Amino acid sequence: MSTRTLRIGTRASTLALWQANWVKEELEKRYPDLEVTLTKIKTQGDKILDVPLAMVGGKGLFVKEIQEAMLRDEVDIAVHSMKDVPTFFPDGTGLRCITERADPRDIVVLKPGYKSFAEIRQNGRIGTSSLRRKAQLLHRRPDLEMVDIRGNVQTRIGKLTDDNLDAVVLAAAGMHRLGFSAQIGEYLDPKICLPAIGQGALGLESRIDDDATNELIDFFNHLPTSYAVTAERAVLSTLEGGCQVPIAAFGTVTGDQLELTGLVSDVLGQKMLKETMTCHVDQAFATGVALAKELLSQGAAEILNEVYGCETFNTEGD
Repeated sequence: MSTRTLRIGTRASTLALWQANWVKEELEKRYPDLEVTLTKIKTQGDKILDVPLAMVGGKGLFVKEIQEAMLRDEVDIAVHSMKDVPTFFPDGTGLRCITERADPRDIVVLKPGYKSFAEIRQNGRIGTSSLRRKAQLLHRRPDLEMVDIRGNVQTRIGKLTDDNLDAVVLAAAGMHRLGFSAQIGEYLDPKICLPAIGQGALGLESRIDDDATNELIDFFNHLPTSYAVTAERAVLSTLEGGCQVPIAAFGTVTGDQLELTGLVSDVLGQKMLKETMTCHVDQAFATGVALAKELLSQGAAEILNEVYGCETFNTEGD
């Protein structure tokens, strides 16, 4: 049997390479005769570092160029952070697997002297580029000053000193994967800061008609995570429009039951809607759609249209 090569497309960031190398190692353990290579691809999101993500706009900031390389048959699969993956794929590719989710929570790295987020001074400065995180933290602490920060995990942690911040907010999964667990000051309960859609899980994208590759990677798919993330992404696809918005959804699976919570807010966290639904896992996608429509019926459309000046959202869809 001849040795087969499987080519992984990945961003070149430290975290993206950790994730791609983890997939590579798992493939090599399962298929000793398989040669796995990494192809580093710079995406638009990697090129624009001096502008807050919410102002860059567009979908697929961290995946489009990798997808294009796949369609040119330059790579066989792409490894993505699920929170970066748009809900729609170019013709010819699709999301094949969702890996078991790591810790989905957000965390704070605190300035020396603080023992918890609650201790942060009045008008404290918090570093994050996420509208979702800003809105939820401002909802609890409207006095806080939110400071946009970009860059890899180490760069963002360095902003504590460089930008005189009181805390930076990051994803727990990335901190654990890169060995920064000791610097975590506090984990944020999802009741305080609902995670990003898909946060903590990895997605493997491939060409739909590449049966040989798809058979090789199918073992990565983790059903409980797949159910939860499918529901979360259904919320996003139902709410998503042309504007960058503070939207969050988080699903948890216990046995054959899925609990899903979704959130829509304005950027200052002053108008915030949150709803929870429970269903059988087989109804994950339908429940995500239903939850999003419930949020719209409660006024989410008005929040989104008013804040962003676009008439994308309709409360009367079927």
